[in-house]
Amino acid sequence: MPDSVPPIPDGAKNVIWIFGDQHRAQAMSCNGDPNVSTPHMDILAATGVHFTSAVAGFPLCCPYRGSLLTSKYPHEAVPGHQKQLPPDMPTVAHVFNDHGYDTAYFGKWHLDGFQEDKGRAAMHIVPPERRGGFSRWVGYENNNSPWDCWVHGGEGEEAFHYRLPGFETDALTDLLIDYVREIGGARREGRSQPFFAVLSVQPPHDPYAGPEPFMGRRRPAEIRLRPNVPAVERVTARARRELAGYYAMIENLDWNLGRLREALESAGLARDTHLVFFSDHGDMHGSHGQIRKTTAYEEAIRVPFIMSGAQPYYDEYRNGFFPVPLNHVDIAPTTLGLCGIEPPAWMDGTDYSHYRLATRPKKEEPDSAYLQCVVPTGHHNSVDRAWRGIVTRDGWKYVCFEEVPWLLFNLNEDPFEQVNLAHNPLYREERRRLGLKLQEWIDRTADSFRLPLP
Repeated sequence: MPDSVPPIPDGAKNVIWIFGDQHRAQAMSCNGDPNVSTPHMDILAATGVHFTSAVAGFPLCCPYRGSLLTSKYPHEAVPGHQKQLPPDMPTVAHVFNDHGYDTAYFGKWHLDGFQEDKGRAAMHIVPPERRGGFSRWVGYENNNSPWDCWVHGGEGEEAFHYRLPGFETDALTDLLIDYVREIGGARREGRSQPFFAVLSVQPPHDPYAGPEPFMGRRRPAEIRLRPNVPAVERVTARARRELAGYYAMIENLDWNLGRLREALESAGLARDTHLVFFSDHGDMHGSHGQIRKTTAYEEAIRVPFIMSGAQPYYDEYRNGFFPVPLNHVDIAPTTLGLCGIEPPAWMDGTDYSHYRLATRPKKEEPDSAYLQCVVPTGHHNSVDRAWRGIVTRDGWKYVCFEEVPWLLFNLNEDPFEQVNLAHNPLYREERRRLGLKLQEWIDRTADSFRLPLP
């Protein structure tokens, strides 16, 4: 970080990240899911830019979050489950701090490496020096009980640790809204400082049960499953049961997004605040007979990614749907670009802010996104070996275990990935082409992985 503080960029905007856990891109009404109604997410998509091909480069909580904050790939930041983010590794919060921003984080962290066989992660206190550089931090390491969510923060005599009232998503949104009101009050008093804030909630992560009145809106028997969920009773019964609660949690998140938008408007900050909505990875929910994550199928790796807010109808702001293979490492530099800040050289990702801001210069973009499972979790219902892959802008996906091809799909003709071409000699040349691209990613990122022979 620089020794002196650079000036705040001219016309600096605020920015808020809003993201849940295991919210797959397919589970929004603007993306055609008939089981869910997400009017506020749909409004963001309609008034902003929606990257329809955004991916979680490592579909697992801790590695994704490490890459999200640092713009470093998982093998250089957080390579697996319950691995610690290196305390000396700079994050996007440090960059915003250095440019005169107030920075605030609310919610799930899961970057301190706490091993849950040692106790409940919700009771683990993340030390101030390991909170990613945020000037205000109210969060928790991990928690799988949304009605019994504990948060902590501060330090010394000002340290606190308490149980949130009610449902986690509601209570954490309340904290962010209080922060927004505080910022709005400071602006009215002539104390103007731009801010970068994060709202990170565990839902719609399992256990799949949302609050009333969201639960009960859909009966499991009425859920319409994706075409790639096999007609196996134990698979379909579980998928329907869990999806009913999953969609309730997503609709609750959408409702809270609406509350946040109203708060920004009331505080006089809506015209000056970018909203970036996304997720850390998806959830299989029975597709291909699988559940949860850590696999390379679309339901696990595709995530929503929307940039909206901040004067959506002015000429310098673009909107639309774009098939851009944005990855987890790209979110931090893109967010900095939205605020007129050049990403530092140590960030590995691409700044895609020009899709939203007409005034931002377009930079060279990769034609694919790099997919990884560096350290497998070993959990039940997850892939138990390391893999690497790519998804390309022209609609192909290729994924390998070490020295063995695993998946090859033409997503243009087979969006539900029902025809695996990885071992079909007819597609040998396509597999070779994609294998060379994948090797380029391995070399470019200084990764280590043995690909199969062409």
